[in-house]
Amino acid sequence: MSDLHHHAHGHDHHGHGHHDDDHLHAHGSFKDYTIGFILSVILTAIPFWLVMTHQLAPGTTKFVILGFAAVQVVVHMVYFLHMNSKSEGGWNMMALILTAILLFIVLTGSIWVMYHMNANMMPNMGNDSGSVHGMHDMQ
Repeated sequence: MSDLHHHAHGHDHHGHGHHDDDHLHAHGSFKDYTIGFILSVILTAIPFWLVMTHQLAPGTTKFVILGFAAVQVVVHMVYFLHMNSKSEGGWNMMALILTAILLFIVLTGSIWVMYHMNANMMPNMGNDSGSVHGMHDMQ
């Protein structure tokens, strides 16, 4: 009977009782979700205000918006997806780092290839002389 009473309260010898505690800590509290929501609203409102009021030059505004977007991605991962170096034994963070590296390589490589293809395939597009390539000698 004591064994039955022992299992009825959820205390077993295999450590499964601690799994529920870890599971609850893996998910955020109401406070975490509230902080994440407030930060998300602020990180959305500031770039919106910058665009609507034309506070900065257009080129600067683009970089500021990209910066706020990057910070907002981190806020979402921390407060809503609960990603940190301890979740899933660190594998979530490793997968995120690998994804970020691959995304950086693909995006910068694509931009580099498109820039060089444009420069090499259309060399006279920036020339305002109005002559067709090779036709200027025929006049």
